[in-house]
Amino acid sequence: MGEQLSIVGSGVIATGLAAVASRMPGHRLWARSPASSERAKRAIAKACERLGEGYEPDHVTITLDLDELSSGSFFVEAVAEDLPLKRALLAKLNKIAREDAVIATTTSSLPVVELATSSGRPDRFVGLHVFNPVPKMKLVELAFPKDASPDTRARARALCVGLDKEAVEVPPLAGFVVNRLLFPYLFGAVEYLESVELPPEAVDQCMQNGAGHPMGPIALLDYIGLDVSVSIGDALGLEVPQRLRDLVAEGALGRKTGRGLYPESTYS
Repeated sequence: MGEQLSIVGSGVIATGLAAVASRMPGHRLWARSPASSERAKRAIAKACERLGEGYEPDHVTITLDLDELSSGSFFVEAVAEDLPLKRALLAKLNKIAREDAVIATTTSSLPVVELATSSGRPDRFVGLHVFNPVPKMKLVELAFPKDASPDTRARARALCVGLDKEAVEVPPLAGFVVNRLLFPYLFGAVEYLESVELPPEAVDQCMQNGAGHPMGPIALLDYIGLDVSVSIGDALGLEVPQRLRDLVAEGALGRKTGRGLYPESTYS
């Protein structure tokens, strides 16, 4: 892989991407605080250990100074699904990135064209939607604004090959392919669960064993995070089940908080 990544963010997508890229040196990851920096360091080390020989956490430098990312050739914004936050951050990246650098966003539900405009370089911009957990999931949805240059398109595809991912070019519509088709199904499963007397594991077992899904819809929502799921649903203009909004208001966000659509005993 010829690109040096400058990854902006320290969550599961950012650290997973950093780990996958760590076969080659020279990458940097920006974390917002010392605490998030330490969490990112541990997450990258753990992911590299699972990936096996050749993946080196020392190939990723973690910094608290955004300006230290300036030497990267390929910037990847991987912060929360918040449009104003992403727009402001992309504008900052445009100022510090070198002229030939490509800027990517890992958004799963926000409009790529609008984010490309905010970056100030729509000719060097791409939606790079990787999936969680990044080390395991092969698919990358590539979404280019119409102004993306041939060089940008070629480099984005080459990056996916270098990361051992399978890229599919999709229209730059909010939600791309996967989330546009997936979330109506997930929300429908919640509505179904609310209307019948079945435990969540029964619904999940039916979809796993009957439809061949690797994870049932209720468990998947808890895995994604109910707060993230609500944000994606709102961004796509879907009718989000009230049960999800109520759980988010209670702080029950799924696996990451130990309780969600599944009870606390599931994750304790």
